[in-house]
Amino acid sequence: MIIDFRLRPATRGFLNMHIFRNQERIARWSGNLGMTPPPSAKTGDMALMLKEMEEAGVTMGVVPGRQANAFMGNVPNDDIVEIVKEWPDKFIGVAGIDPTNPTAAIAEIERVVENGPLCAVGMEPGVLSNPMYADDRRIYPVYEHCASKGIPVLLMGGGGNGPDLSHSNPVIIDRVCGDFPNLTVINTHGGYPWVQQILFVAFKRPNLYLCPDMYMFNVPGVSDYVMAANTFMRDRMVFGTAYPFIGFKDGVEQFCALPFKPEVLPGLLYKNAARALKLDIAE
Repeated sequence: MIIDFRLRPATRGFLNMHIFRNQERIARWSGNLGMTPPPSAKTGDMALMLKEMEEAGVTMGVVPGRQANAFMGNVPNDDIVEIVKEWPDKFIGVAGIDPTNPTAAIAEIERVVENGPLCAVGMEPGVLSNPMYADDRRIYPVYEHCASKGIPVLLMGGGGNGPDLSHSNPVIIDRVCGDFPNLTVINTHGGYPWVQQILFVAFKRPNLYLCPDMYMFNVPGVSDYVMAANTFMRDRMVFGTAYPFIGFKDGVEQFCALPFKPEVLPGLLYKNAARALKLDIAE
C-alpha cells in the first residue's frame, strides 16, 4: 500500500490553479528537481492521472483544498467533498481553511470535517491575499478548536510558502507545536530549505510530522531527511509527490531507491500517514 500525502488531482477547481494553468512553470519546477511533468498534468486528464496512480502502485492520495491568493488559486471545500464522494477508495480529503476569520473558519471545519467526509484541516497562511505567519495569534482559535476535537492540521511550511523565506522558518512551526502539544501538525513541504532546523523541531516536538514531498527529490538536504527517517522520524515522516510537479511512477521509484532501512519503508509509504490522519484502512 502507498498513500501519497500531497497531490492535487486533475479535476474541478484544481484545473484553475496555477499548477495546471501555467505549464511553463510546472516544467521549470519539475526540471529543477530532475523530473519531467507527467502526461496527465500536461493535459489535465483525470482518467489518465488515475491510471498513472495505479501503474505506480499509489493506493490513495491526500487531497487538500486551498484558500490562497489569486495567483495560487482557490479550490473550494465542496470540490474536495465531491472528489471524495466520487472516488472514496482513492482520495482522502483535507479542508482548505482561511484562518483570517476564526469564527467562519471554525464553522467551515464543523461543516465539512466534523459533520462531513473530510478528515483534516489544511492551512497555508503565507499564500493568503494578505500573507500571515502560521504562528500569528489570530489563527490560534482555529488551532485550539482542532486540538480540542482531535483534528489534524496540515501546515504548508517550506518551498514557496509566502512572499519570502521567513514564512517557512521552522521557528514558526516550533511555536505552534509547542503552544498546542496535543495538536497533530503535518508540515507539508517539510520545512525546506531549513532541513536541519525543522528536523530538530521534530526531534523535540513529538506532535510534528513531516511531509517533504517534492523536496525529497534531487535537492540538497535529502540525505538529512533520510537519516532522520531511519532513526527518530521513522514514525513521523510521510511520502508525497506534490503531483503534478512529480509524477507518481518517478516519485515512488526515486523515493524507494533512497537509502532507507527496509523496515522503515512501510511506515513512510502509508502507516505514518494513516496514523497522522486517524484513518481506519486495511493494509
